[in-house]
Amino acid sequence: MVSLKDIAKACHVSPATVSKALNNQSDVSEQTKSLVRNMAKKMGYFPNSSARALKTNRTYNIGVLFVDEAESGLTHDYFAAVLDSFKRGAEDAGYDLTFINSRKNRHDGMSYLEHCMYRGFDGALIACVDFYDPEVAELVNSGLPVITIDHMFNGHSSVFSDNVKGMHDLVTYILSKGHRKIAYIHGLKSAVTDSRLSSFHKTLYDAGIIVPDEYIKEAPYRNTEETAAKTLELLNLKDPPTCILYPDDFSCYGGINAIKERGLTIGEDISVAGYDGIRLGRHIEPHLTTLRQDTKRIGLEAAKKLVSLIEQPRTTIEEQIMIEGEVYEGKTLKDLTRLQ
Repeated sequence: MVSLKDIAKACHVSPATVSKALNNQSDVSEQTKSLVRNMAKKMGYFPNSSARALKTNRTYNIGVLFVDEAESGLTHDYFAAVLDSFKRGAEDAGYDLTFINSRKNRHDGMSYLEHCMYRGFDGALIACVDFYDPEVAELVNSGLPVITIDHMFNGHSSVFSDNVKGMHDLVTYILSKGHRKIAYIHGLKSAVTDSRLSSFHKTLYDAGIIVPDEYIKEAPYRNTEETAAKTLELLNLKDPPTCILYPDDFSCYGGINAIKERGLTIGEDISVAGYDGIRLGRHIEPHLTTLRQDTKRIGLEAAKKLVSLIEQPRTTIEEQIMIEGEVYEGKTLKDLTRLQ
């Protein structure tokens, strides 16, 4: 096995210089760094991760806690995109990612925190999980650097998609098309759901519109069967809505299928809008009107903040980072102003 001393001898420098060059320290010239790196590559040198951990007190490994109740895993369009962006940001900073086993898949009896300690993670990303689980709270309050997505723990950093502004912008756009009878099939209770639902009601209230109770339905996120059933309930009302909002883009297609089975045309007989901005919605006709969340920036900001918490714990400020989305107009919303 090639050692630092072997590289130093071949380059006619000291082992200390080789170490500094490979770790990109500033007190070694770029010429020497290039010489050492090229020689290390030529000789087939690979740094030992265990030795590096002993020297730096870091493993350069981040744990990812991602437990989707619907068990859609990495097929969950929104979180898959966020995690992909987070992965890119973490890797650019020199970190690897390892998923933390969910409770139902653990056979060792370890808690989330114990798993992190066992693996020696430098920090953890927490996304799409039961944030009220005592094990999650234990991990967050353990002192290990953590970053959460779409949920805030007091005194800890988090990255949010701005659901209040997102829903406001989406409903405002729907209002601009002349719709006044707007129904909302929202997701199950969570911080995200509460923010969107409150923003939905406030935006319509500010426009002088009080939403009938029967226009508000509930269905799990990404559940096409439930949203189809709730859509039929709305269509069966004596005074049905002209537009239906859905918990997310994926579940919206359950509603679209139910509408089509009734022989109705999307964007003509009734309008629909999703929430997320998944790529699929921009490729199926008619293109889905939705609020496109900035998953790329959410993931990158989460990676940037977590790496900073790991590497500069004394100077990094714990904060909540809010990322705005944008309305994607699509073609599933009828313009009623043309009929007025």
